[in-house]
This record gives sequence, C-alpha cells and structure tokens, in this order.
Amino acid sequence: MTSTILALLLAAGLKVGDKAPDFTLPDTEGKPVTLSRLLAQGPVILAFYPKAFTSGCTKQNSNFRDKYAEVEKKGAQVVGISIDDVATQKKFKAEYKLPFSLLSDVGGKVADQYTGTVPVLGYASRSNVVIDQDGKVVQIVEGGDAVDPNGAIALCPLRRPAGK
Repeated sequence: MTSTILALLLAAGLKVGDKAPDFTLPDTEGKPVTLSRLLAQGPVILAFYPKAFTSGCTKQNSNFRDKYAEVEKKGAQVVGISIDDVATQKKFKAEYKLPFSLLSDVGGKVADQYTGTVPVLGYASRSNVVIDQDGKVVQIVEGGDAVDPNGAIALCPLRRPAGK
C-alpha cells in the first residue's frame, strides 16, 4: 500500500520535458530571486536539499562548489534551495564558501512544485533539476544520486548566445 501511494506521488511530479514552474524566493540577503530572470542569463541547475548543515546536504553543496568552474564554462548557474530560513542559508553559504545563490523556501511550496517534500518533516526532497534557457526540464536526479553533481553538469546545456 505504501509503495503504491509513493508511486502515485512520484508519477504526479515534474518530469523531464515539462516546463519548469516559475518562482520567486529570497536569497541569503533577503533579496527576491526569480527563476525566469535567471534563465534569461543561461541554463540553471536547481539543487534541492533537505536541511543546511546536515552531512548529505553539506556534501551535495560542497560538491557543486568544487565543480562550479565546470558549470560556469557552460554559461550556467547553480541555485541551492532548501526550507531553511534566510539567516540559516546565509550562514551555510558563508561557512562552506559556496559560490552560488542559496534560496529560502520556508514552507516548501517551490520544492513541492518540483520533486516534492519529505512527508511529515516538510524538508525538500534531495534532487538536482537541470533547466534549459527555454524553461524546459532537461534532467532530474533524485535521492542519494543528487549528492554527486556530475550527471547534472554533464547534461546541462550550453548557454545560447544573446538574441538566439
């Protein structure tokens, strides 16, 4: 019964080829960041993680930090998202010297639109969602596999030149 419910929940989520839902969330300075504005600059990898300062989340974000030059070569950017508040995200970003934006999704509304939240706890489910400049989902890596950014980076498309 539980596996049937889980399968139904997963089937209802965002899929490769879908249009990524637009959103606006605050960054570590409390400034609003909107997905559509980020996509105007190039492809985006959304790195959803459950909770700042936990081992898997620290590893996921640190791995993206260590591979960030590869993301930049593609003209893309990574954006980390969790349910942590702005102050916690700011501390997490500073402590681990993360070169990319972290956004606060308190309540998990954006996570729910993408790959979901952990039942009862409400944490964002761990995933990396690769979105091309047209806003189309190119790849979704979920669970423990999302700790390693290599798959998301490999399938992240190159930024198109302006005007194309």
